[in-house]
Formats: sequence, C-alpha cells, structure tokens
Amino acid sequence: MLELTMATVAAAEEGATAGMQMADAPSEPGAVLRVGRDRALCRLVTPDDWLFVSRVHLEFQCGPEGTWQVTWLRGSQADPSSEVRLVVGEYAQALAYGGTVTLPRGGNGEIVVRDRTAPRSVNVGFYHEF
Repeated sequence: MLELTMATVAAAEEGATAGMQMADAPSEPGAVLRVGRDRALCRLVTPDDWLFVSRVHLEFQCGPEGTWQVTWLRGSQADPSSEVRLVVGEYAQALAYGGTVTLPRGGNGEIVVRDRTAPRSVNVGFYHEF
C-alpha cells in the first residue's frame, strides 16, 4: 500500500495558508496515483490557478514487484516553472524534468514541488507500507 498526503502551501504577508488531501493505492502491479490540476485524471488536485503545476504533474506507479516509483511528467512547456525534489530523512535529491525515481520500499518521505516565481509549494508526503 502506498499512502500519499498532499499539502498545498502558500506564504503571504498575513502568514501561510494550506490545504490537505489524502489518497492511497494497493501495491499491485500497474496501480497509479497522480498529482496535478486535472480533477478527471488526478487523485490529488492542486488549485486551478497554480500554473506551476501541470495538469498531470507527478505520477506514482507500482511496478511488477510491488515497488513504487514517481515520475515528474513533462508538461506542455520546454522549461518547467517549478522544481521538484525528493526528501527521505536526511537525504534530498532533485528530480529531473521528465525523470523517474524509485521510492524506498517500506519507507516514507516527501516530494516537494516548489514554484520558481512565488512562495508556494505542493508537498506530497508518502508512506510505502511493506
């Protein structure tokens, strides 16, 4: 089972605002969870006007042996208006535009999508149950 918790965070002069959503899927080959602005395609949906997030931005997919990977899907623009990084404990790595990384089996962490032009982010926490 992969459990995702998404927080959308926007900093403002008055303080930060946040929204929270959750989704999960069994660790069965072919299972998919998506994050983005498109309500028809994504289980976790960001605000419509957050254009630094693609219609389908992140795709979590379960492979044949029950391992999960996340892909930063390429959008319609050649250069993205966000940055994506994977954080697991003390370890952090940038995820390349169009790149894929395998999530630690039986572990937890966070995928952070940060707007390059404003103090906003989408924080997707994950827990991969063994």
